[in-house]
Amino acid sequence: MFIDSHCHLSFPELRERLPDILAAMRAAQVEQAICICTQMEEFETVHALAVAHPQLWATVGVHPDTEDMREPDVAELVRLAGLPRVVAIGETGLDYYRLNGRSVADMEWQRERFRTHIRAARQARKPLVIHTRASAADTLRVLDEEGGEQAGGVFHCFTETAEVALAAVERGYYISFSGIVSFKNAQDLRDLARLLPLDRILIETDSPYLAPVPFRGKTNSPAYVPHVAQAVADAVGLPVAELAAHTTANTRRLFALPEALP
Repeated sequence: MFIDSHCHLSFPELRERLPDILAAMRAAQVEQAICICTQMEEFETVHALAVAHPQLWATVGVHPDTEDMREPDVAELVRLAGLPRVVAIGETGLDYYRLNGRSVADMEWQRERFRTHIRAARQARKPLVIHTRASAADTLRVLDEEGGEQAGGVFHCFTETAEVALAAVERGYYISFSGIVSFKNAQDLRDLARLLPLDRILIETDSPYLAPVPFRGKTNSPAYVPHVAQAVADAVGLPVAELAAHTTANTRRLFALPEALP
């Protein structure tokens, strides 16, 4: 059995064909998936998916690269994180990839948003789902300044260096591999997989983006997460069933998911 630890089933290209996606998940032995919130305006839809389908779970948060959206405060995030079937706070973090003429100093609004999410995660006792792109040093610094080790969580769709990954693991975080790990030019990620403890690895699709080989370039789906597992299993030298057992146990442990669905 597999769990997709990060997908966006609330996005229209997936939500509009949800029955087919859920059927494909069952056929691929993907027993659960976590639907990630990227803006407060989206939370109601994300949460409704989790409430309606026992194999789906929800998070609450605002993506670091989403500008001009409603900013939640700590109290709102804590309140929504306490709703049934909400298992984490995020997607949050920092993203300096598209500065669009601005300096890193100009991105203080991102850092303040990230701090709000960390504080909420600590108070709600829910893990963080962290996005970091071209911003790893600041991501770790802000986590340290805000006591992020007390919340724990996952660095999702990981594409940073092995040094960053090991620093995250030292702080109690998990590292999640997406379909990128199956790409021909991603040998550094496959090398990283061999360095990580097996009890710190998750797998995800980040659907509808980043479909793994052999579906690269197509719309991604949680049903494709076994292909991510296969790429990681090949990298670490394990049978895919053994890798799946580790990542499923890790995902359940991090997000406090039940071992059996109702």
